[in-house]
Amino acid sequence: MQRRLLLSQCAVLTLTACGFQLRGVPTFAFSSIYITAAETSALGNELKRTLASRGKLQVITDPALLSTAQAVLDITLEQREKTVVGVNASGQVREFQIRLRVRFSLRTPQGKELLPETELLQQRDISFNESAVLAKETEEGLMYRDMQSDIVQQLMRRLAAVKTL
Repeated sequence: MQRRLLLSQCAVLTLTACGFQLRGVPTFAFSSIYITAAETSALGNELKRTLASRGKLQVITDPALLSTAQAVLDITLEQREKTVVGVNASGQVREFQIRLRVRFSLRTPQGKELLPETELLQQRDISFNESAVLAKETEEGLMYRDMQSDIVQQLMRRLAAVKTL
């Protein structure tokens, strides 16, 4: 019993000594942000919700107030792609690859570049069966939503990495 306690304490000491720390809530170098994304953009809306839920960061949605924002996130491309990657002997599709490509940059309202134009890409392979078309369409939609959430989290980490305005 005492040996287990000693081993667990050694493990805790080892983890703290190596600098291990759980990822916390990101902190940003700016207190307000304006996001130039289309109103119909699912990724833009999820990003706005995620940033607004952080509490200390104000997400400005009114274009008339753009000049009051400390940072402007320009989403210049949000593209969904679907390509065939596998066919059977009779030429019927067996596998697709779906991609979500997002290109963005971060700047101040005055035009100072904080993050240069960057492209994020997520891709997944999905099998296809013509006897279960509706189920595969639903699965594809879920995969796109999962890739979108991954990209939003990557964007959050990149925005948090900006240290100076």
